[in-house]
Amino acid sequence: MSAHAEYKESFVSKYIFSRDHKMISKQFLITGIVMGVIGMTMSILFRLQLAYPDTSFPILEWLFGKWAPGGKLDPGYYMALVTIHGTIMVFWVLTAGLSGTFANLLIPLQVGARDMASPTLNMLSYWFFFLSTLVLMSSFFVQTGPASGGWTVYPPLSALPQAMAGSGLGMTLWLSSIVLFIISQLMAGINYISTILNMRTKGMSMSRLPLTVWALLFTAIVGLLSFPVLLSGGLFLMFDRLAGTSFYLSDIYLSGVGALEHSGGSPILFQHLFWFLGHPEVYIIIMPALGIASEVISVNSRKPIFGYRAMVISLLGISFLSFIVWGHHMFITGMNPFLGTVFLITTLIIAVPSAVKVFNYLATLWRGNLRFTNGMMFAIGLVSLFISGGLTGIWLGNATLDIQLHDTYFVVAHFHIVMGASAIFGMLAGIYHWYPRMFGRLMNKPLGYIHFWLTFISAYLVFFPMHFMGLAGVPRRYYQFTLLPEYGIWMDVNVLITIAAIIGGVAQLIFIYNFFSSMFIGEKSPQNPWRSNTLEWTSPIEGIHGNWEGELPTVYRWAYDYSKPGEEDDYILQTVPDEGQINPLVSPLMDPVPDGEKIEDVSVSFSILLKRWFGFNRGVA
Repeated sequence: MSAHAEYKESFVSKYIFSRDHKMISKQFLITGIVMGVIGMTMSILFRLQLAYPDTSFPILEWLFGKWAPGGKLDPGYYMALVTIHGTIMVFWVLTAGLSGTFANLLIPLQVGARDMASPTLNMLSYWFFFLSTLVLMSSFFVQTGPASGGWTVYPPLSALPQAMAGSGLGMTLWLSSIVLFIISQLMAGINYISTILNMRTKGMSMSRLPLTVWALLFTAIVGLLSFPVLLSGGLFLMFDRLAGTSFYLSDIYLSGVGALEHSGGSPILFQHLFWFLGHPEVYIIIMPALGIASEVISVNSRKPIFGYRAMVISLLGISFLSFIVWGHHMFITGMNPFLGTVFLITTLIIAVPSAVKVFNYLATLWRGNLRFTNGMMFAIGLVSLFISGGLTGIWLGNATLDIQLHDTYFVVAHFHIVMGASAIFGMLAGIYHWYPRMFGRLMNKPLGYIHFWLTFISAYLVFFPMHFMGLAGVPRRYYQFTLLPEYGIWMDVNVLITIAAIIGGVAQLIFIYNFFSSMFIGEKSPQNPWRSNTLEWTSPIEGIHGNWEGELPTVYRWAYDYSKPGEEDDYILQTVPDEGQINPLVSPLMDPVPDGEKIEDVSVSFSILLKRWFGFNRGVA
């Protein structure tokens, strides 16, 4: 073979052990979709138990064998389904599926880089994630069944293998999968941060980054600082389970066994460690969705995003405050009331940057030339759900109210709307918007509309009634409410919720058909189907490894020059210079670089960035 012969990748190197960030984003996305289907199926199955507690469903016995004798779920297995459903949706779908997909796809393309800083590390991050998936799902095939202590896996149930069936090998596999998952996320986070800070193309200053990249940067930083805490908490729990230590155990009695030889530990310690990750995790999930919404809403409103700098500062505020609010999950643990007050105040303060983002979305939409694409519909749906769920968060952040509402369906309603449904809508907005960039084809628009309306209506029908159940004191995680007369009156509502959940599940089947069929029969996409400004739409539609042939693009402006007065078209690519502009690092919208601060390299130093930040994009942002 000639030394100059064209290198051709094998099937394995191109599609399986790929180092191309675009292929890795597809791997994260398809794995996330598969896990999402499994997680949603579990929710429908245990909703059937809640709505029809005295009815037998032969399919359950067919699926689960001894865990559903006579077609009725075993109470312990019901808890296992609740546990694994929560785990899959929070970590596998909304964390890895959302961030892994769009960070991999968008960061190199939107900053003008050939690939991630370390393509090999990027590949390993996916395969550690895939390995964690296999370990988690293998727990369904062990004799004692999967973990069933709730997705928060509080000790002592999770620390004592002999406590119940779901505390056995299934719990060990759960902890092992989480360790692998965290390793994957740390690898990915280091890569994302390095790429954004060090690999921006010429002219791509920090103030010209799209808000999607800003959101993914802060998400990666929050993950890098918080995930190791859960990792340490999980390893301590493994020691308690396997090595006889007592980090979380003290004065434990088991029926038929008596007192165990554990002393000195505290289960509350685990709660602190878990929620130190658990609440930043909420923002690790929602910030990428908010970044996607910023891009989609601006593009389809044909307007510059309202308050660019305010949006960046709000992301910074959310990232910082997310680390000092975890105690609002622990108001009923016996926490010192004064400490509870501190967490109450910080929780209410974090509502401010969240409200800033909502206001800026609404201001961008106001009097815009709106195009209701499928992606735009889901982005607007995200704004609606984020407002609805965020308002109930103010209730739960108040210690006095939370003591009454804790562990009721009010909590289920709140976090499913603000974190679950909102993030899913952001993820779907991103899929519809960047599908042409990923696969070179357009998804079916009518099917997308059907998918949106069924999903939007069913989401509200499932979770909104739960607020009223929670206000009435109905506890979550119960197996059967007909055994309690005071809660039996809510059975009709449970039936409504279950039917709505099934409709929502059917809607996702429409999406899955649209997603996979469009790869082959979808309309071929033009180079820039949404007439967007950002760099990913200047890369060849074939998606070559390296993103651009020849030189990398040079950036002359920010990402949101839409409907600019005096211009013929209603969008201007970032690669188009202003008249008379020579230096890509300086534009008429920026203060000139002072003498002695000449910028020679691709990236702007942080010292210059900090000194000149509020001078960037003056009059526009």
